[in-house]
Amino acid sequence: MRCYTPITPEILEEIKREVGPDAVIRAAGKLCEYEKDAGGDAYLPELVVEAKSSRQVGALLRLANIYSFPVTPRGLGTGLAGGSVPLFGGVVLSLARMNRILSIEKDNLVAVVEPGVVTRDLQDAVRREGLFYPPDPASLETCSIGGNAATNAGGPSCVKYGTTRDYVLGLEAVLPSGEIIVAGVRTRKGVVGYDLRHLLLGSEGTLGVITKLILKLIPHPQTVTTLVAFFPRLTSAMNAVTAMLVRGHVPCALEFLDDRCLEITGDLLPFKAGRSAKAMLIVETDGIQKVIETEMEAIGKICMEQGASDVVMAPDSLKRARIWEIRREVSLRIENRYPLYLHEDIVVPIGKIADMVGYLHEFEERYGIRVYSFGHAGDGNIHVNITAEDHKCKDRAEEGIADLLRLVLSMGGTISGEHGIGLAKKQFLPMELSAESIRVQKEIKKVFDPLNILNPGKIFE
Repeated sequence: MRCYTPITPEILEEIKREVGPDAVIRAAGKLCEYEKDAGGDAYLPELVVEAKSSRQVGALLRLANIYSFPVTPRGLGTGLAGGSVPLFGGVVLSLARMNRILSIEKDNLVAVVEPGVVTRDLQDAVRREGLFYPPDPASLETCSIGGNAATNAGGPSCVKYGTTRDYVLGLEAVLPSGEIIVAGVRTRKGVVGYDLRHLLLGSEGTLGVITKLILKLIPHPQTVTTLVAFFPRLTSAMNAVTAMLVRGHVPCALEFLDDRCLEITGDLLPFKAGRSAKAMLIVETDGIQKVIETEMEAIGKICMEQGASDVVMAPDSLKRARIWEIRREVSLRIENRYPLYLHEDIVVPIGKIADMVGYLHEFEERYGIRVYSFGHAGDGNIHVNITAEDHKCKDRAEEGIADLLRLVLSMGGTISGEHGIGLAKKQFLPMELSAESIRVQKEIKKVFDPLNILNPGKIFE
């Protein structure tokens, strides 16, 4: 394991000279705000630098190479895998103050933004121009575009529109050496050289620090319509999802909640049918009004064919907002309810969704835990939330997680759909990737960061 140099008074003074004293946070009461993300691991940094320019980022990284101290990039700290946690102390590099929308080019369907822009703020800004930026992670009110790019964040709209990677045309990044590069293009096509843009996207801040993004926009849909279906069995709901997709329907959102999730958010449910249901599907379509009305009618029929006890339309914005409030509230309420809360975001092939959720009851019984499942049914991304009344159950729960991930892989799935690897899942990486694949990826890390100063200890053991 690499030994890093502590931030001495001499190094601190040089950092202040290079990035400016107003960018440096050293007060103990402030440092603790940067010791963790929305997950569970916490490590206190020695120093925080709040950058406002790529020049400051480059200057800090050059000093890190000279003096051998680690630098951990951080967006707004909403990640769940420990990707922005300073495992080895050193400096947390906050991009929160790089939060400008630099331009919205309506004619080119492009936005240029800094990494600290809040996702919802961007969506609202382009909406005023009649445009649409689809990626919508659950934390969109508080997460940043740069963090989304570093983890290739998804969200409910992925089923139709894809993930963050599909909307980043180009980017500016500061390499671990302190040098600045531009990767990608401002156009819809471009195949000049290796695709460093896609290599940096999803690399969790281990290969470079993204300081600017060129984002693809699309025209905003004319209309959005929402349908809610309640089922007496979770497997029936998942069979309905499969039936919708194989019959050619592509909703812009297709989410599910199990009975535990419905129980814990019951006070928010605007429909009586939901209080006794074992599963709920949220289905949205967007586009031209007449077209989506016809599609919603067909989707409603599929739900009834698959055993839905009730299908309710929620066309007005008030009911739609209430439904999404329930979906976004679930995680918070689970976390507040249980001392032990572990979250997995597994993905299985569409045809295996029903089999996967059908296994969860057996999983509970075998490991003595309580599971809440919800997520993006349209792309097989299931958020399995594992809870217990006592932290003493953690070892048993983690044994169960390993078992669960083995089952996911046997079904042809993957161990993480959108949260990333970070600290939380790096011990499981060899379950999915071969030794040779991991070796090659480590070699790529060495090419970018030979001294291992940028976000060390993430992804790989």
